Amino acid sequence: MSLYVSRRSAVHDVDPITKLYYVAMAIVLPFIIPSFHAAWVCLLVSAALLLIGKVLRNALPMLGFVAFVLSTVIVIQSLFYPGNEHAMFYIGSLGWYEEGFLYGLGISFRALNIVCAFAILVLTAKPSDLVEALVRKGLSPRIGYVMSSVFQIIPQMVATMGTITDAQRSRGMETEGNLLVRTKAFLPLLGPVVLSSLLNTKERALALQVRGFNASGAKTFLYEQQSYRYSTHLRWAFAGIVLIAVVWRIVA
Repeated sequence: MSLYVSRRSAVHDVDPITKLYYVAMAIVLPFIIPSFHAAWVCLLVSAALLLIGKVLRNALPMLGFVAFVLSTVIVIQSLFYPGNEHAMFYIGSLGWYEEGFLYGLGISFRALNIVCAFAILVLTAKPSDLVEALVRKGLSPRIGYVMSSVFQIIPQMVATMGTITDAQRSRGMETEGNLLVRTKAFLPLLGPVVLSSLLNTKERALALQVRGFNASGAKTFLYEQQSYRYSTHLRWAFAGIVLIAVVWRIVA
């Protein structure tokens, strides 16, 4: 169980390591070039890749939540940014300033770009493929297991919560209604969800030990490594873009 969405697209065909290169480039570039335009261009490219990968609709809930939180940043910066000089309009006695608005918008674009970049990775790359690719590159299998668990913990807890909710509803618990009713129904679910998570963790640890996870010696892999034929070109292109940005920043 993961956030991965199975699709047939050009983005899905790219190997996970190359996607990691893109995520690093997309996150670093707007900070190397602290420009409003660099932020929205990177955001636009990431959104376009989500669209090409046919997973933009799956990313909308997380983007909507982050955008709602960032809207407060835009409001606060527009009203109280220290460099405010030119008022666009007034809300009562408070002025809505252009400098603060653009500053808050730049922060929002950078944050949304980070979310979009990571969404490309988690929605178009299987966690197992990502972890296996990193282990092949020399990452410790223990760290790889931790990373795999992090990718899967939220979907697993959501599924467990749904199963326990259905079980409690079948026993007559009221789970629908106003906020007070939902709160009363939510609190009794926490105990079973936490206990179930602990039991699942213990079962995984036993399963790993039985399968020789701690055994010494060279490890083998069940599947052959699948490589994208343009991986090298894309990785060098991403690294080259970052290098050009660094040189431009130094010269400028």
